[in-house]
This record gives sequence, C-alpha cells and structure tokens, in this order.
Amino acid sequence: MTNNQVLAKSAQSVQDALATKGLTCRVVELSESTRTAQDAAKAIGCDVRQIVKSLVFKTRMSLRPVLILASGPNRVNEQLIESLVGEKIIKADADFTREVTGFAIGGIPPIGHKQLIDLTFIDEDLLKFEEIWAAAGTPNAVFALKGKDLVEMTQGNVINIQ
Repeated sequence: MTNNQVLAKSAQSVQDALATKGLTCRVVELSESTRTAQDAAKAIGCDVRQIVKSLVFKTRMSLRPVLILASGPNRVNEQLIESLVGEKIIKADADFTREVTGFAIGGIPPIGHKQLIDLTFIDEDLLKFEEIWAAAGTPNAVFALKGKDLVEMTQGNVINIQ
C-alpha cells in the first residue's frame, strides 16, 4: 500500500465523509486495482469475504435507489430484496449509479453519496470479521473499518442477502 499525501478528488470526498461521521478510518490509494472484490482482496492481502461490495439497484416502478453492501463472494438474492422493499428491483446502470452516488461503478463507497439512499441493506456475513474493507471513491482507493461502523455510518438493515 502506498501512503499518498494527496488523495484523488473522489477518494478525498470519501475521507471527508468519514471525518464528518466522526470515524478515524483512513482512505488509502493502492497501486493495484481494487475494482472487483477479488482484485481488492489480492491488493490488500485479506480474505475476499472481508471486502464490502457496494451494489446499486433501483426499484422498477418508483426508481428509488437500493444499496446492498455485500461480502465479496456473496450473491444477492434479488427476490428477497424485492420482498423487503415491496417492489421489483433491477441492477442500476452506470449513469443512474453515478447520478445517485456521485461515483463510478468499481469505486462506490458505502457513504458519501450525492443522494440519501434510505434503502440500504448490509450482508450479515460482513459482521463476522474484525476488519472489513470498502471502496473509497476510485477503482484503487479503499478504507478499513469495523462491521459495527458500517452499520452506524449507513443506517443499513443487516440481513442475510443470499
């Protein structure tokens, strides 16, 4: 890991959001890509299950954003999420994702979004680890945090997403 003095603009906005929440997490930019969970785990040197994937969906009719924070290898049971939000969901495209979060796919952090995402679900598997890693605004920026901090910072509902 490199210890860059100056973060990229998107990564700095995540660092600022963390500070606003009162968290001492530190955003780091890596020389390797962290765009996928597997890439991130390899670059960080952790288990892929410790990687927080930030997945953006939208409700089909009301077009509300849905954020699912999943453990690296886990797949989302979309029918379960649909039952919780009360309507069908579809995977958000790159434009919708950027419009809502302010970030490009591959670097979406769990916080610091342009819009409030009140439909947030957290994979209970992430809470099994002392330390987890989330994207921080760019395809090579990450930060470490505790599961309880993820719950507090996002106000997300902890569920079994599979």
